[in-house]
Amino acid sequence: MKSAFVSDVQEIRRRAREHVERGAVTEGYRADRQTVIKLLNEALATEIVCTLRYKRHYFMAKGIHAEPVANEFQQHAIEEQGHADEIAQRITQLGGEPNLNPEGLLTRSHAEYVEGDSLVEMIREDLIAERIAIDTYAEMIRYFGDDDPTSRRMMEGILAKEEEHADELANLLTTLDPTKG
Repeated sequence: MKSAFVSDVQEIRRRAREHVERGAVTEGYRADRQTVIKLLNEALATEIVCTLRYKRHYFMAKGIHAEPVANEFQQHAIEEQGHADEIAQRITQLGGEPNLNPEGLLTRSHAEYVEGDSLVEMIREDLIAERIAIDTYAEMIRYFGDDDPTSRRMMEGILAKEEEHADELANLLTTLDPTKG
């Protein structure tokens, strides 16, 4: 049987007035804020690299199957940019600064920027990047745990979308290269 929820509202009110400049980061925040900001900046770099790669693939898609695949690339680029914006916003909520400096972007990113020479190679490289994001984001989610539930929930939402992207790309790969199915 669960015990009754009891909270000292007067104490919560007192603490809320202390360090008001910290915004959303209250005394109840238990994660190592600097580590979380570092991890989120790595995820931000990953999303930017993925956005750029998808944009390139959108413009470079050629061949009889290019139009529907290019449209998929474009949609993924838009969604990855949305993820980047969401992550950058969370970084600022935690009192950090989103690292949008292009210098070092690839070294901060978990994913690589591989162009691919054919439609099948482009799909394969995008699928590999999605699989990297799935593994690293799942690891971040475990790290955040109950210490930063807001970042955890945000990354869980992004992870679900990355899994959807991977499934779509795997289906495209199987359709265009049946030997890989």
